Amino acid sequence: MGKSQIFIVEDDSLYSKMLNHKLSMDTELEISIFNDGESFLKKLHLKPNVVTLDIRLPDISGLDLLKKIKKDYPTIQVIVLSGQDDLAKAVEIIQFGAYDYILKDSHSMEKIWHAVHQANEKRELHDEIEFLATEISAKYTFRKYIKGTSAPMQSVFSLLEKSSRANITVTINGETGTGKELAAKAIHFNSDRMKKPFVAINVAAIPKELIESELFGYEKGAFTGADQARAGKFEEANNGTVFLDEIGEMSLSMQSKLLRALQEREVIRLGSNKVIPINVRIIVATHRDLLQEVKEGRFREDLYYRLLGIRLELPPLKERGNDIVLLAKSFVSEFCKENKLPNKDFSQDALVKLMHY
Repeated sequence: MGKSQIFIVEDDSLYSKMLNHKLSMDTELEISIFNDGESFLKKLHLKPNVVTLDIRLPDISGLDLLKKIKKDYPTIQVIVLSGQDDLAKAVEIIQFGAYDYILKDSHSMEKIWHAVHQANEKRELHDEIEFLATEISAKYTFRKYIKGTSAPMQSVFSLLEKSSRANITVTINGETGTGKELAAKAIHFNSDRMKKPFVAINVAAIPKELIESELFGYEKGAFTGADQARAGKFEEANNGTVFLDEIGEMSLSMQSKLLRALQEREVIRLGSNKVIPINVRIIVATHRDLLQEVKEGRFREDLYYRLLGIRLELPPLKERGNDIVLLAKSFVSEFCKENKLPNKDFSQDALVKLMHY
């Protein structure tokens, strides 16, 4: 990572020199000085990490500059400096998005030093989060990271792309091991919810008597052992995606409660009467035929139609033709890379056996 760009916008040349000297003690900071607003605006497109901004400039109001910075480049951290102790002005400046408001006095250099470093850390953290979000999105790019060139998988890719563009419930069907959770993550991390939580729950792995508290949370004292309140998975996933794996294993009584939560877009923790609004996208997966489950009375019909949305069928390996070779080679390559081994390959006989298995 290169040096952090710090812009000093200050019309008092002596003060700007003193500030430049102080900040230059950190060799990881690259300092640029501007003595008026107009010259600063010409370089704003360089997007510095932090700006120290004098509130009184000869040509443009510091407050107007602050508003423009936060409008055009909201991640730039701005520290406003003033020669006057004006509490009302300080509150206004903070409300418009300034990181800090510092009075120019005998201690201001130390205060600015600390504020610049703290604001710079905040900016770098934001940039890292943005980078990770982009990396996650790239990781789940459909055709690059979900291996497959067979006709059934091309249909899957088409539906995955459609699912990521629409804020609609998706039901993923497929045998164990066909990649249902990977498909769910691909949908989430390529949707407009990608920067919000993805929360996966394996319904089959949670005891029936605990599933409600796991999904909806509970208050302190709601049951024996509940020594503190806890948010449920739906609250954790607010504005993001909840992935309910093996939804077909959910009891009828719990299906009724889930249906209500989806219809009302709200949950109530165990032991509470308080309604908590939720905004989550639901993706469910199952190896069962839910329509058959409805016919046999093991799955609620109203919940079935509530979840229907887009239906995505993941083909078993036996229907994916040459994808078997593609996947096998990919798994071996990943294994060798993770264990720092020379890359290995399959013999022709081994590939033939795999294809006929």
